[in-house]
Amino acid sequence: MGALKQEDQQISPNIPTEWFVPINKKNGEAEAVVRPSISYWQDVWRRLLKNKLAMFGLIIFILLIIMAIIGPMFSPQNVTKVTLKDQNLAPSSTHWFGTDNLGRDVFTRTWYGARISLFVGVMAALIDFIIGVIYGGIAGYKGGKVDHYMMRVVEVLYGLPYLLVVILLMVVMGPGLKTIIVALSVTGWVGMARIVRGQVLQIKNYEYVLASKTFGTKTARIIRKNLLPNTMGTIIVQMTLTVPSAIFAEAFLSFIGLGIQAPFASWGVMANDGLPAILSGHWWTLFFPAFFISLTMFAFNVLGDGLQDALDPKLRR
Repeated sequence: MGALKQEDQQISPNIPTEWFVPINKKNGEAEAVVRPSISYWQDVWRRLLKNKLAMFGLIIFILLIIMAIIGPMFSPQNVTKVTLKDQNLAPSSTHWFGTDNLGRDVFTRTWYGARISLFVGVMAALIDFIIGVIYGGIAGYKGGKVDHYMMRVVEVLYGLPYLLVVILLMVVMGPGLKTIIVALSVTGWVGMARIVRGQVLQIKNYEYVLASKTFGTKTARIIRKNLLPNTMGTIIVQMTLTVPSAIFAEAFLSFIGLGIQAPFASWGVMANDGLPAILSGHWWTLFFPAFFISLTMFAFNVLGDGLQDALDPKLRR
């Protein structure tokens, strides 16, 4: 950037002062540029901070994790204790979210359920990330027949309804938390694999990748060092969308009786238990688990949208 004189600064009031190069009036030499340089990830964080809705979603997600960890500590009630004399009590100072039809404290069960629901969502996203990135990266990088046959496998798995997979796994493995995670992961990673493959197909023809091939760099290193870092923006956004999808899938499966089994609690199990009670006027047994499911999905969706804008290199200034 060339040096600008004082009168040039006066006619450009909207340009930040630190962008100008001061002039030494005695010898006319230009001093060093003051404008600091920032990395790509610093710029991503700066742009994400400007997105108020995305930051609101991030704050909600952090608060949900904190409450899932320490929330039950605020209540002296036991998560599995059945007290029939306290059944269907409305929210009060003793039971903040009321009690269910077995006299169990809804507040305590809500945050124990948050642990399971968030754990399922995060684990499903991590498994999708690991399998999808490796599979899609290899298919996109190799191309040709390797890509053709690998993507035919993806298309077959993509066409399998996960509900059918869950039912089959329930028969083989039995109902439980592990079965839910496995069922969501069997077909969940194919979406990540297709996205990563598309990104790698585009990036692998860039000059710096071709230069690495010319110098005899191993395939695994090229994928790890050159390709994956340039697809991380898309991968991160996809993961933020995978977590709420997995949470909703677990809630749905638990709601229809194919998910978490008693005495464990998840938001889906609590919603299933609270549905008959709402017909009797005990709205709180269904409202609170349904509210936190909706709040979690809202937080991840707005955070994903914000990350998509922040990670877009075309918007970097």
